[in-house]
Amino acid sequence: MKVTVVMPAYNAARTLEACVADIPRDVVDEVILVDDASTDETVSLAHKLGLEVVVHPENRGYGGNQKTCYRHALARGADIVVMVHPDHQYDPKVIPQLVAPLREGRCDAVFGSRILGGKAKEGGMPWWKYLGNLLLTRIENLFFGLSLTEYHSGLRAYSRRYLEAVPLEKNSDGWVFDSEIIAQGALAGMHIEEIPIATRYFPEASQIGFWPSVGYGLAILKLCLKFTLHRWGLWPQEQFQVASPANR
Repeated sequence: MKVTVVMPAYNAARTLEACVADIPRDVVDEVILVDDASTDETVSLAHKLGLEVVVHPENRGYGGNQKTCYRHALARGADIVVMVHPDHQYDPKVIPQLVAPLREGRCDAVFGSRILGGKAKEGGMPWWKYLGNLLLTRIENLFFGLSLTEYHSGLRAYSRRYLEAVPLEKNSDGWVFDSEIIAQGALAGMHIEEIPIATRYFPEASQIGFWPSVGYGLAILKLCLKFTLHRWGLWPQEQFQVASPANR
């Protein structure tokens, strides 16, 4: 099975080399970096490191970047696609553990969870972000009918089956994309597993500030409402038009 790492990048030159160095190349077959119109040396450094590079001429946002990542990885024959943030906040050394359940056919996606195993606060996650993460995760589990410990991790592995089953292009170009793709997977009957991971908070790592985080939380609540109204047949949404497990 071809394992491809995708890196949605924006101004990641300060951390990219260290992050790439930690990717276990005995497990990973290809690394693709999608640059979202960076203004630093991200693109030239990525070429120097021998990565497959795709450049957005204009900034499309975090979700828009992921759409290109997955589309490009699938076009190049990936069977498993692992998203790694190039800011080195998440440790790529856990990729073997992340992809193992997919190789064994046990599930359709594996998420690294900072909450599972109590690693979030150890890595320096701000208290308000930790509490917000817990609250939003409980709300999303309630609406989506899942039992995940975290919806907001940036270290994930998807099977080709998962990525081809959901209409990614209908999702937001913003941060809420991460929750939208989970909601779509829930409707499509995808099975998701989690593994515990650590995280690092340091000045060079990209972070959402407090007030943008509030906006992010409100976007998730709106998503939960749309999801419920769609499922009840009261407000059909194109992004949730996925084939049910019984119809695939």
